[in-house]
Amino acid sequence: MFQPSQSDVRRFFCATYARQRAAAPLDPMQTIAARWVDEHPEYHAELADEAAALAAVYTVEEGRTNPFLHLSMHLSIAEQVAIDQPTGIRQAVDLLAARRNSLHEAHHEVMDCLGEMIWASQRSGLPPDGQAYIEAVRRRATR
Repeated sequence: MFQPSQSDVRRFFCATYARQRAAAPLDPMQTIAARWVDEHPEYHAELADEAAALAAVYTVEEGRTNPFLHLSMHLSIAEQVAIDQPTGIRQAVDLLAARRNSLHEAHHEVMDCLGEMIWASQRSGLPPDGQAYIEAVRRRATR
């Protein structure tokens, strides 16, 4: 399994943004990432400066969102939906997106559910509960 470092992730998003701005060809993963980069112009300045991106520290106390974590979560959710893993996530996200009339807004809500699942897994020491994750997304789609 591919496990990129923090620097790898930051370089990937910075390179994607640079290639996108230069109208250079993108590989398939960059194409997906570029869509989410477009949705977040508030991150463009940080993505434009790779050296600063590699050195940046994002803490809760600063109140700054980590753009690389945020964009990585968009990518993770997009990949989960593409392969429907865990089984049922595609339908749940589609329902939420239809309910919110926005895939982007749906992704942000799914991020909350994904974060809760990971937190619960870490806290309990048990594997992530994919079914609970899907149910959390479905509950949001019915509110």
